[in-house]
Amino acid sequence: MTGLEKTLFDLCEPLVEDKASLSVKTMTSTNENEVLLYVYANSDDVARLIGRKGTMASSIRQMMTIASKEAHKKISVKFEAY
Repeated sequence: MTGLEKTLFDLCEPLVEDKASLSVKTMTSTNENEVLLYVYANSDDVARLIGRKGTMASSIRQMMTIASKEAHKKISVKFEAY
């Protein structure tokens, strides 16, 4: 797990009930200065991570933007349910 994956996982872990279903993956991007991070969890936990009107997702994305400044990368965080 990369540093950004670990940071995102640590941010999301306390917010989900089924911690075993939570995973964070880095996907390749066509832009070398962009990092795509996907959060996979069951549907109830993804709903909790997104929050009402996306407030939790927005906050998580802002925190990850700050974390990615050290790596000089643009970051995108996507939430996926399974």
